[in-house]
Amino acid sequence: MLIHNISNQDSILNSFLSEIRDITIQKDPMRFRRNIERIGEILGYELSKSLNYSSQIIKTPLDNCNVNLPTNEIVLCSILRAGVPLHNGLLNYFDKAENAFISAYRHHKHNPESFEIIVEYLACPNLEGKTLILADPMLATGQSMLATYEALKPFGTPKEIHLVSVIGAQEGVDFVNNNFDKDTHLWIATIDEKLNEKGYIIPGLGDAGDLAFGQKLQQ
Repeated sequence: MLIHNISNQDSILNSFLSEIRDITIQKDPMRFRRNIERIGEILGYELSKSLNYSSQIIKTPLDNCNVNLPTNEIVLCSILRAGVPLHNGLLNYFDKAENAFISAYRHHKHNPESFEIIVEYLACPNLEGKTLILADPMLATGQSMLATYEALKPFGTPKEIHLVSVIGAQEGVDFVNNNFDKDTHLWIATIDEKLNEKGYIIPGLGDAGDLAFGQKLQQ
């Protein structure tokens, strides 16, 4: 897997990351969503550098102009509900992309510290030969990302796969690295040290879905 950790180089991304972590700023859900969206825009810009381009002639009011434009057929898939702001940020840049949505959540059976990933709702276009972007803001264990990809397989084989996350734990990064093809790209804003006993990223930011859309009842 090709891992692109954008925080390895200082940029304005640091400001957005600091705000989504800050427990005081987190009290404003609208700002939290907007910051995730802005991080998605940055990740989308970096990802765009790896796409295929061809020269096209654009007619201006004064003359013709040659411009290299991306040729990839992109399908953008996000994991509900936490993935929505990240999806919007990516869609701001890949505005011609087709879209897929999937629900994948942790189901705690008997022990609150153990869980399985349940996939229910799924809407997806044909993926055959296209560029698939899987977006999930928190790459904790990596199981949700893999479960999502497995659920998408009946829709066709993508030409290439890009995983996009805001914050990941090293354990989750290692998991997707070991379970996705070596040509898969991971675009991630930053990588944190570890997971706690409940599978949450440390230091992380908490539950991205709750911070963006309000607390939910546990299943």
